[in-house]
Amino acid sequence: MKTINWGIIGCGDVTEIKSGPPLYKVPNSRLIAVMRRDAAKAEDYARRHGVSKWYNDAEQLLNDTDINAVYVATPPSSHLEYALAGLKRGLNVYVDKPVTMNAAEARQMSNALKNSKSKLSVAHYRRALPMYLYIKNLLDTGAIGEVRSVQIRTWKSAKPGNEDVAQDNWRIMPHLSGGGYFNDLSPHQLDLMLFYFGAPAMYSGFSINQAGIYGATDHTCGSIIFVNGVVVNGSWCFNVAQSEVADECIMVGTKGSISFPFFNEPYTVTLKNSDGEIAKTFIQPKHIAYPMIEKVVNYFNGEGDNPCSLDDAIVLMDIIDNFAKKPL
Repeated sequence: MKTINWGIIGCGDVTEIKSGPPLYKVPNSRLIAVMRRDAAKAEDYARRHGVSKWYNDAEQLLNDTDINAVYVATPPSSHLEYALAGLKRGLNVYVDKPVTMNAAEARQMSNALKNSKSKLSVAHYRRALPMYLYIKNLLDTGAIGEVRSVQIRTWKSAKPGNEDVAQDNWRIMPHLSGGGYFNDLSPHQLDLMLFYFGAPAMYSGFSINQAGIYGATDHTCGSIIFVNGVVVNGSWCFNVAQSEVADECIMVGTKGSISFPFFNEPYTVTLKNSDGEIAKTFIQPKHIAYPMIEKVVNYFNGEGDNPCSLDDAIVLMDIIDNFAKKPL
């Protein structure tokens, strides 16, 4: 296997622990260069992570002949631009989620990929985590029978300390994120639904701005009917009382149920069926994207399948676009 020599475009907070270190800790993988528009921060990141090169211009990093893969870790507004540039230079590309601002951009990325010799994978890293693979195994082995209904609740209160109106909170700036907190968090959840249940037959939803704290919508509802008959209903509200905060997924089948959180500890999966109740608690890896990046490195090396294809991400973006639309 050859070594995958990485460059990161956008070495911000998300890459400090979650996804940056795996690029130089996974076997056959090295982090060669990093880029951030703030030169001092790029240099500081490179020094702390033992990276030999740093840039404050993405073009310079993309033209570095020592790299053969690029990780696009910027806000979604520039994912398409940098992914296209990487593909044009013959680099393999790993794109953070959501893969683009919308499904139209994702399809544009797909067209470029089809006309290149490069590979591209999307950073839906929960697909590779032991907790979610355990849930998939429960589903695949019929632990709760045929799945009938899935309920997702993601309810959060408005952020304290005026974080919701902070000038640097790009997650609630639609021109940078594509929407609000729904666009940032739901890709993790909805991608798992696609991973578990396959192709959707139809979906519908809406988003509104109830509280008016910021310009993005803060309340989203949506439903998916999968080809196999599974129905998923989701509620994402980011303005509830602190006492009503919720992070849960409940899957109900003909023989029992599975419940678990997406974002909050303890990461406990509870199985209930005729055999009784089993609760299993998981400790997520320190570098939570490590298992996914290991699969991506193997895929880039021709040693495994793509852990999350752009085709999967396009379906996800179609659903997000639908759920994010404002009601008439």
